[in-house]
Formats: sequence, structure tokens, C-alpha cells
Amino acid sequence: VQLQASGGGLVQAGGSLRLSCAASGGTFSRYTVSWFRRALGKELEFVGGIRWNGYTTHYADSVKGRFTISRDNAKNTVHLQMNSLRAEDTAVYSCAADDSGSYVYSGFDEYEYWGQGTQVTVSS
Repeated sequence: VQLQASGGGLVQAGGSLRLSCAASGGTFSRYTVSWFRRALGKELEFVGGIRWNGYTTHYADSVKGRFTISRDNAKNTVHLQMNSLRAEDTAVYSCAADDSGSYVYSGFDEYEYWGQGTQVTVSS
């Protein structure tokens, strides 16, 4: 499976962005897909994820209520809708897929496939 993240950019605090993760190859519709982010000088952080069924989601406390993950298995795409953005959301965002599909893991080592990342910058 190859993943391609897109949609990043520069936005003012309080604004919104929608990231997309497009997949090719593999049985994407059976995979759990999650988003991670890495801010400059900080460790990789779990943002949120969605199981293959499109209903089971899990979010980090820092983004709960502001970010929403959805997927369109027919288009092999997962979206991360980010609202009420804050300066501390500034990071490189990457999508990752887990082919077990059994749970939304927050640990990065559970994911076999990774996209290249897209930069999100929130100005205060």
C-alpha cells in the first residue's frame, strides 16, 4: 500500500484545514488508518484514527472535539478535518495504515504503511 497525504498549508488560528490521505494498492478498505504529527523538535504524536468500517474512531485528547476523521473506501481516501486550529497544531502530519484493521492503535509501531507527510502551519 502506498499512501499520499495532502492538503496542508498555512492558516490563521481559529481556521480550518482538511487533509487527505489517498491510498493505492492493497486492500485499503480493510485497514485502520490513522494520522500522526510531528512538531519541530518534538516526538511523533498520535492524532486520531479510523477503523475500516468507517464508524469506529479514536482521537487524542488534544484534538478531541476539533478534529474529525472520515473515510471513503470507494475512493481509497481518508480525510482529517481540522477546525479551531491552534498554533500548537503546527506540525508535519502523516497518515499511516495498519493492515490488521482490528483496532485504532495510538502507537506508531503498530502501522506498517506510511505516507510522506504534509506541513500544517497555524499562525497566531
